[in-house]
Amino acid sequence: MLLIGLTGGIATGKSLVSKTLKELGAYIIDADKISREVVEPYTPAWTEIVEFFGRDVLNNDGKINRKKLGEIVFNNPVKKKRLEEIVHPVVIEEENRRIKEYKKINPDAIVVIDAALLIEAGGHLRVDKLIVVYSDRETQLKRLCERDGLSRGDAEKRIDSQMPLNEKIKIADFVIDNSNGIENTLIQVKTIFNKLKKWHD
Repeated sequence: MLLIGLTGGIATGKSLVSKTLKELGAYIIDADKISREVVEPYTPAWTEIVEFFGRDVLNNDGKINRKKLGEIVFNNPVKKKRLEEIVHPVVIEEENRRIKEYKKINPDAIVVIDAALLIEAGGHLRVDKLIVVYSDRETQLKRLCERDGLSRGDAEKRIDSQMPLNEKIKIADFVIDNSNGIENTLIQVKTIFNKLKKWHD
């Protein structure tokens, strides 16, 4: 089994890369999806979040209002760190469970952990190869404003709250530049996947 890390900055187009890798035959572990599942109402992580942030971060149905929570943590590094301390360990535990599961299904599998905060959480240290998805800042800002309906100032805050992309690139085995259109990106993904398959074989 080959374990790959896939990361990038917010709104760099990581989900397109992840979707393409899945189509090419990789098993995808979506950390963002897992991070939603582990904070479902009355789970241990949900309880810790409510205890720390208060019930103001909940919707009427008891689910966490991610937008509201996001606004709090993106403007407060201490609270952001606390949220990560609550969520990251349970996400990693579930990732490990799925890795074992995929290894049983197919010992020769290429398994991809798709995680925005892979490096920040130290997850890059346990993968065999690391892919970083990049796009220039202007493209990133434009996408983020359009996707999340944010003002330019809020979008800049969100980007700046993350580890700089240039720092992520320094430790990447592969970099996918997603600044020049979908077709260009797909070619890069296919080239990297073929290299991984050859390296794995």
